Amino acid sequence: MTEKSRSVPPGKSAARNAEADLAFLRQIVESGGGGRRQMAMGVLFLVCGLLYGVQCLFHLGQIAGLIRWPDWASLAFVVAITLGACLAIAWTVVMDRRSGVTATRGPTVGRAMNSAFSATGLGNLAIIVIFGLGSARDGDFAVWLYYPAIVFAFQSMAWFVAWTLKRKAWMGLVAAGHWTTAVALGLLVREPVAYLWITTAALFLLFALPGAIILRDALRAEA
Repeated sequence: MTEKSRSVPPGKSAARNAEADLAFLRQIVESGGGGRRQMAMGVLFLVCGLLYGVQCLFHLGQIAGLIRWPDWASLAFVVAITLGACLAIAWTVVMDRRSGVTATRGPTVGRAMNSAFSATGLGNLAIIVIFGLGSARDGDFAVWLYYPAIVFAFQSMAWFVAWTLKRKAWMGLVAAGHWTTAVALGLLVREPVAYLWITTAALFLLFALPGAIILRDALRAEA
């Protein structure tokens, strides 16, 4: 123990810690967590939710016999969807760099939310490798279908963090929706039609719709 630490009475040390905690909580309450980074995140959720939702509808149309494209055309459509999502991701990265907003700067709420969603993205990369290789090794496409279920589970955790920080009811509903979807998809990997219907609804309601709300709030904050 140093001389400086001996000179600070335990009571005053505890008081300083309490003041620091209160200051942190006050910053969370007072900061809006909006801005350009939130705008980019909203665009990403909105675009990816719409793109992959349309892709799921396309596959449902194929199963129902309403869409009878040749294999090359179907593949081109799926590739176009993936390229569109990649462009959206690239755009958000450029937006973040141009705005000069990083995970270590900006409002406390926004920084915490961005960190939570970035962490889920890193987890998703690992899950892609795990289930992708496992599916290829076992020759069972159903193994790969567990991957989207894990994505929704990760998203439920991120949205729960967002709800904990902002206490907005719709964020809590989105977190619960992601959790419910994750469980449902995990149980329906052998039921392709039901699996696709649930995934389609979840992409529109739990990705695109929250993205639109985040984008709207960010635009209002920028105005």
